[in-house]
Amino acid sequence: MRTLAGRRAVVTGSTSGIGLAIAEALAKAGADISLNGFGDAAQIESIRARIAAEHNVQAIYHPADMTKPAEIAALADAARAAFGGIDIVVNNAGIQHVSPIEDFPVEKWDAILAINLSSAFHLTRATFAAMKTQKWGRVINLASAHALVASPFKSAYVAAKHGVLGLTKTIALEGAEHGITCNAICPGYVRTPLVEKQIPDTARARGISEEAVVRDVLLAAQATKQFVTTEQIGALAVFLCSDAAAQITGAALPIDGGWTAH
Repeated sequence: MRTLAGRRAVVTGSTSGIGLAIAEALAKAGADISLNGFGDAAQIESIRARIAAEHNVQAIYHPADMTKPAEIAALADAARAAFGGIDIVVNNAGIQHVSPIEDFPVEKWDAILAINLSSAFHLTRATFAAMKTQKWGRVINLASAHALVASPFKSAYVAAKHGVLGLTKTIALEGAEHGITCNAICPGYVRTPLVEKQIPDTARARGISEEAVVRDVLLAAQATKQFVTTEQIGALAVFLCSDAAAQITGAALPIDGGWTAH
């Protein structure tokens, strides 16, 4: 059902993983999509063209670097130029690094805060006034279960995601009387390329095997003992953009197999 027909969405970090699944789900619901992220140019163009053709929507791509506020503003400008406006912002771009705090590289701390936290501020800032004017908007921040609980060796990521949740609540309050909602989706572990990279890093940091990382670290707290799927997260994002979710704002929505129920 094309419940989002006529809506226009920007999804950061959407050339793979969770971001791509959200972009696909929004497009399937009828929204025009601006993709963003890094990767092979030919592969990205193939993804863009397929989304446009399969879902009969406009789909564009912008390569904005999420560490650079000027490029984030250019991403918003490009979407407005292509679509005539922006209704939905999904702040999904993220990176990770696993290391004990005493060895944590300063440049990794700075990059994680810039991409995982500051980019959400910059893109929301660039689109919020127009959402207020049109009296409708949806901001969805991908915040992770690590916005609610911590894990060792992930100081920058946990700090950034806790910050994303605080930003989410503030945006929700500022948008509440203007038809704008802002919510944080808090996934548990999803077997994305980002998580795949964490497995050997975590194995080294903890001195255990990669199989033990999956069993005893990644899925240990998820009561279902299953990874969350990207399709499940995409479906939640579509719901949050619907009229049925108009009174859900400022919420942290775990989709984590029971992790944060402990």
